[in-house]
Amino acid sequence: MTLGELVHAYREERGMSMQEFADRSNLSKAYISMLERNRNPQSGRPPVPSLETIRSVSHVIGADFNDVIAALDAEEPVSLSYLQSRRPFSDNLLPLEPMERIPLLGQIACGTPILAEQNVEDYVDLPRHIRADFTLTCRGDSMIGAGIQDGDMVYIRQQPEVENGEIAAVMVDEEEATLKRFYFDGLTVQLVAENPKFPPMVFTGEEISRRVHVVGRAVAYTHSL
Repeated sequence: MTLGELVHAYREERGMSMQEFADRSNLSKAYISMLERNRNPQSGRPPVPSLETIRSVSHVIGADFNDVIAALDAEEPVSLSYLQSRRPFSDNLLPLEPMERIPLLGQIACGTPILAEQNVEDYVDLPRHIRADFTLTCRGDSMIGAGIQDGDMVYIRQQPEVENGEIAAVMVDEEEATLKRFYFDGLTVQLVAENPKFPPMVFTGEEISRRVHVVGRAVAYTHSL
């Protein structure tokens, strides 16, 4: 049995959604899906779960960690790379947090689910506590006022609505997702850049539902020095 088969069987028995299992395990929904399909879209090979991932799954299903290990197929590989070191750290260093691999999306294909395989360019590592479903690469300087620069990776939690003033990934006219602050007063949607060079994008009436689609909320970003 693979870890994905174990997760799928547990969910099916209890009528649990993939999102609910992801929330309980602090793993992303995209990664749970990859485990259950037993295929990494990037490599075409089965995913390699870490011991920390197996521990998280064990906690959710209420099974002993060693029992889960024993139940897995003998040939299923397991990654040891995310185990924290037992050596002492100096006061100004912290051990690396457990990480999750989430999809890096490129050009989003019109009419396809956001996490469809054809949208995935690569997979990147993200500290598990951030809880994002995918990441996008920021292009241009429209969000520099929020500290987000050209080439930064912005991590998105997939959700259909955001609060006013939150930074959101938004599809406009089914084109590539744009990153802007989102405002809605009941009649008008404004997508506001964090750079005065860029005027707000304003939508009213029927064009809101026809042209504007919130993909998710930005929860973190990384900037390379």
